Amino acid sequence: MRVVVILLAGMIAGQMAGAEVKVWPAPAGESLSKDYVVSVDGVSCPVYAAKVASAEPAKRWAAMDDRKNSADYFGLASFATFDMTGRARVTVTCPAAVTAVRVLPSSLGIKATVRGNTISFTLAKPTAVTVEVNGTWVGALHLFANPPEIDVPKPDDPNVIYYGPGIHEVSHVVVGDGKTVYIAGGAVVRAVIRPDEKYEISSFSGLRNYSPTFELRGRNITFRGRGILDCEACTTHSRHPIWVQGSDIRIEGVIIRDSPIWTIPIRQSDRVTVSNVKLIGRRANSDGIDICNSRDVTVEGCFIRTLDDLIVVKSDKGQGPVKRVVARNCVLWNEVAHALSVGAELREDVDGVRFESCDVIHDMGREWSLRVYHSDAATVTNVRFENIRLEESPRFISVWIGKAVWSRDEERGHIRNVLFRNIDLAKGHPPIELAGYDDAHAVEGVTFDNVRMEGRPLRASDVKSNAFVRDLVVRP
Repeated sequence: MRVVVILLAGMIAGQMAGAEVKVWPAPAGESLSKDYVVSVDGVSCPVYAAKVASAEPAKRWAAMDDRKNSADYFGLASFATFDMTGRARVTVTCPAAVTAVRVLPSSLGIKATVRGNTISFTLAKPTAVTVEVNGTWVGALHLFANPPEIDVPKPDDPNVIYYGPGIHEVSHVVVGDGKTVYIAGGAVVRAVIRPDEKYEISSFSGLRNYSPTFELRGRNITFRGRGILDCEACTTHSRHPIWVQGSDIRIEGVIIRDSPIWTIPIRQSDRVTVSNVKLIGRRANSDGIDICNSRDVTVEGCFIRTLDDLIVVKSDKGQGPVKRVVARNCVLWNEVAHALSVGAELREDVDGVRFESCDVIHDMGREWSLRVYHSDAATVTNVRFENIRLEESPRFISVWIGKAVWSRDEERGHIRNVLFRNIDLAKGHPPIELAGYDDAHAVEGVTFDNVRMEGRPLRASDVKSNAFVRDLVVRP
């Protein structure tokens, strides 16, 4: 394996002793956003552009359904990234006068000050926040405030694949046992397709499918950094940015932009952690993180704004069960499909999934925000949705067994013991559905505990269920 070694070219600010903010210059050749100027504790911060789903629902649906032309439907957003310790003062300057501003998630309680065309507010800790100006939400500004990096890899370490500041092109890299991939702040790694690469025609999309850009296959593998993995040059459905299949694997800190398909599939793996990763995608089936037939997986502190499912659990036939999955402290923006979901493809048993302490800052989808979606034959048990805050939801909660376009098994499955606790929906009274398939394939043991919509407690009458739902509890 070739190891790329490029020495750090220098970081902006935060260099002197005791500095609290670290910012990296954008590499030459990277087009930046013209919509915002950002500084953090007085230090100028590059603002990058990202293609996102369109504001128009018809174009969002077309981006999902018209796979061949999916890349043609988009809007533009912006993002900036920096490291910080302690508290940091953020200043955002806009081209026109600011009449209204929202800083999301609302749960952070951040109050912004506006003077003319300038917004300022204080971040108390590293986190991901979204700034929406004058009612514009598609073209929002995403700020990714990271904690300081610890034990940064050395460029000349033979076990490190190192991408320093600047632009790099990568097609397919297999990362094996004991290796680390490091994308430094100020680096943009562009995923490309080489003319001589082999491909298969996908039976699902009919489009060319290539090997993943980074294939993490083995044990004790790390993928980390503060830079960007950009996939815009790859055709839709062509390749996954990061593929995980192994054990004791950690992905941390990086930004992945414009994935052409599932961004981070985790398959048949054990002890995987994905933390502080930022995903922005807008093309067909650009799921955020798909956890498939894996055990002891933790997703925490991530920001995900993708066209398709954000964090989803699946299990394919013959590839092992899913056990002990946790997704927590994430900020989510759902464009079309599900924010937090188990399913649809569930052909091996799933036990012990927890979605907790997450903020859904937007849900523009046509599916469900929180869902257990079962169209195959497995048994799904012990799924918990806890301490989740949603700014909005067109379709709130679903626990469902039935036949769907995704069904592969002839037999239907089972869902048992699903908990929704301390769920707060700020706006709207969208539907809640529970549906078993038949008497032998029922939904059993669903509890709603302190679920609120627009400040009032959920009532039993808000929950629509069929005859194949048993042991339903709504409290208080």
